[in-house]
Amino acid sequence: MEYLILFLALLLAGALVFAKGLWDAKRQSAWQKKKMREAFGKKADREYADGEFGGIPRYFEKHREAFFLDDITWNDLDMDEVFCQMNQTYSSAGQEYLYYMLRTPLFTEEELRKREEMMRYFSQQEEERLRVQQLYQRMGRTGKYSIYDYLDFLDLLGKRSNGRQIVMDLLFFPAAALIGVSPQAGLLCLLVLLIVNISTYLKEKRAIEPYLISFQYVFRTLSLAEQLCRENIPVLKTQQEEIKTLLGRFRKLRNSAAWGMRSMGGGGNPLDVLLDYINMILHLDILCFNVMLKQVRERSQEIDRLLTVVGRIDALIAAAGYRQSLQAWCEPVFREAGENPGEDGSRQEAESCLVMEGLYHPLLSDPVKNDIAVRRGVLLTGSNASGKSTFLRAVALNAVLAQTIHTCCADFYEGRFFRIMTSMALHDNLENGESYYIVEIKSLKRILDAAADTALPVLCFVDEVLRGTNTVERIAASTQILKSLHKPEICCFAATHDIELTELLKEEYDNYHFEEEISEGDIRFPYQLLKGKATTRNAIRLLAIMGYENRIIEDAEEMAAHFAASGRWESAQVAAGPDGKEEKKCLM
Repeated sequence: MEYLILFLALLLAGALVFAKGLWDAKRQSAWQKKKMREAFGKKADREYADGEFGGIPRYFEKHREAFFLDDITWNDLDMDEVFCQMNQTYSSAGQEYLYYMLRTPLFTEEELRKREEMMRYFSQQEEERLRVQQLYQRMGRTGKYSIYDYLDFLDLLGKRSNGRQIVMDLLFFPAAALIGVSPQAGLLCLLVLLIVNISTYLKEKRAIEPYLISFQYVFRTLSLAEQLCRENIPVLKTQQEEIKTLLGRFRKLRNSAAWGMRSMGGGGNPLDVLLDYINMILHLDILCFNVMLKQVRERSQEIDRLLTVVGRIDALIAAAGYRQSLQAWCEPVFREAGENPGEDGSRQEAESCLVMEGLYHPLLSDPVKNDIAVRRGVLLTGSNASGKSTFLRAVALNAVLAQTIHTCCADFYEGRFFRIMTSMALHDNLENGESYYIVEIKSLKRILDAAADTALPVLCFVDEVLRGTNTVERIAASTQILKSLHKPEICCFAATHDIELTELLKEEYDNYHFEEEISEGDIRFPYQLLKGKATTRNAIRLLAIMGYENRIIEDAEEMAAHFAASGRWESAQVAAGPDGKEEKKCLM
């Protein structure tokens, strides 16, 4: 009776522990859902593990298309910051695909429509979205390195065979049989085998442990894929069918993992301890590892495809959340060359190649919206800090977002499919010993080379053409470079302080400008795009507002006025006059 009571007590205690585990899991799930619900529709704000950002581009580097945003364009547009605000993914596969997606604009509407369908569905179906996001959260991230880094690391192991481990395991049978004939000899053989196997096991395990994370993430991906297939989500039907086909090719790999990954878990319960001793003696986990290694190598293309399929879903959910975080957005309208853009022709003339209404830059907390209809190249002038560079970036970035996540930060966007290239935020290259001018002309040359290939239209942006050289040569070379970018299949936006270009290029480019407002010793920038060339300059006025000495301001204004009137520069020099007072002398 006492044993029965003890048994029932133990059974009750176990049931209570089990029930508490279920309760805790339910509470954890509810908390996760709450956090995910709150995060959706807000810009991402998470911290990255040390070195993690370096691994995010790996999927993109493995899957580069014929055209992608090159490093110059990516950096000019602050795309790392845009990516970080968009990255509400919960898995490494998701964030790597999101990065790839932003760097790889599409040139047909078919894939964009598919992306739009998935983003719209998960924006509207909250419960389905939350269930899927929880699955991705369990899949998790790989930390500092990409899964592709880990898969590449497997090559360092070279070819591995199970022959030696199998032979050593088989030797236990004759050694055990020898005990019946000669106990001392049999026990000695067993002891030698144990010592050899344990010592070689410890060496082998140290060698393979760094590579286990690649297997672990592959198996977490397989587990996620299985669970995704169980979800009744119509928008994922095509992906589920492909996943089922892929999963059928991983049966042998998963069977090997059933023992190998289980025994390598390193748990502290009695069963794990017993498994550790069995592995030390028989190398069962090493045998499984070698089988898994062979299977992973043979199934590398299927693994890559599986990561692509599951990563795309996570990335598009993040993109759907990002568009909901924007103060205003629209779906882009794409058209072929020569098409009339509007049904009644009211939005723009038929030859316009790009139309934007209510356009703004998403990285600004309080942006000013602008409209523009582009029929040919745009030459943008204006005073310092008036908004020229920001406007160029806003147009370029929205063209990228239109062709990647089918979303524009505007009230209306209509245009063609473009190869988008920029030459804006350049720096001299000290490592290669290249001056700013050399870096700049190389950057411009790559745009000219792309423009020579008329397979797809080019949308390019140049900020301060050839700022790295003297005025005379800059204006002459800039004129010819910008003229060469005036072609039917090229749309060029260029910003400049050289007002002379507005006359030299008036037959090729439309002039727009930004201007400032100065009142009571203060300067204000409305950031409104205006037609025509700039008529004001503010560089010297800004010196005064920032507290520079009056003498510097006055002399600079005098020199500028003299040049504007005569076309010649004169330098004002201060010297002592006959009465001892300072007077100015103009030196030619």
